[in-house]
Amino acid sequence: MSNDKSRFVVSADWVEKQLGAPEFRVVDASWYLPAQNRNGAAEYAAGHIPGAVFFDQDVIADHTSGLPHTIASPEFFATEVGKLGISDTDTIVVHDGPGIFTAPRVWWLFRTMGAKNVFVMDGGIDGWKKEGRPLTTDLPEPAPAVFHTNFNPYAITSFEEMRGIVTTGSKQIADARGAGRFAGEEAEPRAGMRSGHMPGAKSMPSGTFSVDGKFKDLASLRRHFEESGIDLSKPVVTSCGSGVTAGIISLALASLGHEDNTLYDGSWSEWGSRQDTPVVTGKD
Repeated sequence: MSNDKSRFVVSADWVEKQLGAPEFRVVDASWYLPAQNRNGAAEYAAGHIPGAVFFDQDVIADHTSGLPHTIASPEFFATEVGKLGISDTDTIVVHDGPGIFTAPRVWWLFRTMGAKNVFVMDGGIDGWKKEGRPLTTDLPEPAPAVFHTNFNPYAITSFEEMRGIVTTGSKQIADARGAGRFAGEEAEPRAGMRSGHMPGAKSMPSGTFSVDGKFKDLASLRRHFEESGIDLSKPVVTSCGSGVTAGIISLALASLGHEDNTLYDGSWSEWGSRQDTPVVTGKD
């Protein structure tokens, strides 16, 4: 039944069997919102998948943008992941805490930087622990690697491009924030931001793509886009609060063979904090 699941998502069983294989890299990309009261780095130190390295989404980023965890320059990215012992030719499996939460963003980053064999692990570290799989507190000492970037600038939508898309309706916008934030009924978790969404955007909350931390099958994903009003034969821009969970929609699109999609890296952190951008409220 493997053809009904995303070719980019792998099981914990498969990952456990690969541990220690040459050119196989496990990347812990756990990251949390303040309200979740979890610390990815602390949890990693307390017990992680043997050989896994920790990818800090706030560190491997562009620190000059004034926005949270903006995509890093290819040079900086290559240097940092090279230190983690990751080469662009490795098989890279990314996981997060609950599963299908913040790992897809790092899956998207690696692919945007030119890595070809990148996967997301179903179930996250929470599922891994619940199933009693091996953990270690040993910190890996990976041999430095060379990550050759083949950066795809077309994977990213800039603020100016986003403004044009909203004005002209030239591309569909899929927003991964929760329904309450999308409708403007719930305050944003970051101070000084307006509530609501971009005119024309469709609501596709990040949590609706998985069940118990496992990615939904392809038929369910396809139906989800259709029910959300997204036409899979046309271009899509993904967005969220700060560019992280938008990666879940990007993963779903790629899984369905949709290629004409980009991620709006500034996302609501940028759009909602400006005073010169149109914002609408309500469920659609």
